[in-house]
Amino acid sequence: MSWGTELWDQYDNLSFHTQKGIDFLERYGHFIRDRCLIEMEYAGKLRRLVKNYQPKKKEEEEYQYSTCKAFKAMLCEVNDLAGQHEVIAENLQSDVIREINYLVKDIKEERKKLLQDSAKYVAMINNQVASLERSRKNYEKAFKEAERALDNFQRADADLNLSRAEVEKQRMNMAIKNQHCEESKNEYANQLQKTNELQSQHYKALMPEVFRQLQELDEKRIRNVRHFMAHSADVERNVFPIINKCLDGIINAANQVNEKQDTILVIERYKSGFEPPGDFPFDDLSRGGESTPLILPGSGNTYVSSGVGAHRSESMTVKGTMSAGKLKKRVGLFAIFSSNKLMDVCSSVKNNLSSSGDKDDYSELPPNQRRKKILQKLDEMQAKLHQEIAAKDGLMKMKGVYESNPALGDPMSTEGQLNECSQRIDKLNSDIAKYQGLLQEVECNVSPAGTRKHELTEHNGIGNGSTNNLSNHNNRINTSLTDGRAPLGEDESLSRSASDSSVSIPAVGLNNRYSGETVSLGASRNSLANDEDPPPYYDIHDLPPLGTCTALYAFEATSEGSIPMFDGEQLLIIEQDQGDGWTRVRRQPPNVEEGFVPTSYISIHSS
Repeated sequence: MSWGTELWDQYDNLSFHTQKGIDFLERYGHFIRDRCLIEMEYAGKLRRLVKNYQPKKKEEEEYQYSTCKAFKAMLCEVNDLAGQHEVIAENLQSDVIREINYLVKDIKEERKKLLQDSAKYVAMINNQVASLERSRKNYEKAFKEAERALDNFQRADADLNLSRAEVEKQRMNMAIKNQHCEESKNEYANQLQKTNELQSQHYKALMPEVFRQLQELDEKRIRNVRHFMAHSADVERNVFPIINKCLDGIINAANQVNEKQDTILVIERYKSGFEPPGDFPFDDLSRGGESTPLILPGSGNTYVSSGVGAHRSESMTVKGTMSAGKLKKRVGLFAIFSSNKLMDVCSSVKNNLSSSGDKDDYSELPPNQRRKKILQKLDEMQAKLHQEIAAKDGLMKMKGVYESNPALGDPMSTEGQLNECSQRIDKLNSDIAKYQGLLQEVECNVSPAGTRKHELTEHNGIGNGSTNNLSNHNNRINTSLTDGRAPLGEDESLSRSASDSSVSIPAVGLNNRYSGETVSLGASRNSLANDEDPPPYYDIHDLPPLGTCTALYAFEATSEGSIPMFDGEQLLIIEQDQGDGWTRVRRQPPNVEEGFVPTSYISIHSS
């Protein structure tokens, strides 16, 4: 069925219906737009929720428990869920809302054009009907005038009193009116024929075509609404697999919760290492003499017995870490405002604070916790030491390249960096020796050797794992002390001159981090400067390329020995990164230039 044949006389209703259809399409577009806003708002609130419940830095120790780790993993999955809601909003925005806007614009333009055509056709038929009506009225007027003229002639012809001239005048007037009436009749007949033809064309061809196109336009709108609804559901269905993975991740995180492990971690965290207290001795006052002080093992607090109760001794310690003398010095802090010599008092306070001992030795902690902190500190310093040694080795290699080919740079330009690096290594070595001594002190004072060995074998990777390596730390301590050497080459020195350079680099491995073994690199560096044929490792023209790389970012050379590069440039790798963050590369012919570039600025391809 067609609108052109069935609704030939419903032009106004069809115009109203098509406008309502466009309004509905725009309303649906507004619904999708508001839904996108809700999805984005929901995703933003989820991300804000995750951010608010992220562990703070001061809470990091609490997050070693499996429940806290599972909660942190759940936060990551919830953050990913928020990302999927953002994907839904973005896809609806790009695939649905944009298409709806384009469709609304096209339908409005086509409907406007069709309505303009129909208005033109209606105006044509209305004009033709108006012309027909005017011609009909003219014909009617002329016909009446002709009748009056005929009547006047007949009366004049019958009147004998009128002259022949008067009668002839009435006859001529009658003839003129009859002729005019005939012309009006013919004009009316022509207009009637034109009007009938135009009306037939209007209702059988012109307007049905307009209605047919309006029907197709409305069907197009309805068809696209169906497509948009289905596509909106598909957009949400497409993220369901990832949402399910996020939910599976939350379930997996929940399955990782281990109550036994958490309770053991509590032991590892809060175990003091003190032995349980023994029985209180009986204080027989009848024998006379001073009362026997009672010491609570593990607390370091001394109590003096009396007949009724007990009170603290003046020489007691707080948590077994601070003497009474130091407490007295701290009490002196409150007397500074009553002194007239403010500067002297401030100086005295400073000395008192420094004499109270720094907290880097963790002396305020119980023995077991102190041992764990010292082991963690040793591991941190060892990692820093490895970094410094790698950086120093890289500087030595760069200096060797400069010595073999002064065109690349001045060997003396690395002197300052080498000296600073050596100073940092010496500082780390002294700190490691200090903490080794503290560790040995803790091991000697806490408990017998058999008890300590049992405690070491009792923990199987629970907590931070530092207790598992305690025996290795002890072995390294004993090795360093019996050899009479400071750990990691404490005696090493760095001397530099224009023609001779010697550096003592510690040889650090995974199993001898504190062994104190050193390797001298001075001889190899001097040989580079004195030999006529240096090894191929430092040859600038004969080194074969190890592979290729692509520059990820542009780099401006700011130091000697480095070369600039632009984004996307292809380079040849001559020497891999040795841990110092620099890779030696060579430009491809014809511009053969060689030097160092940051490793993080390039993408290395396998050769």
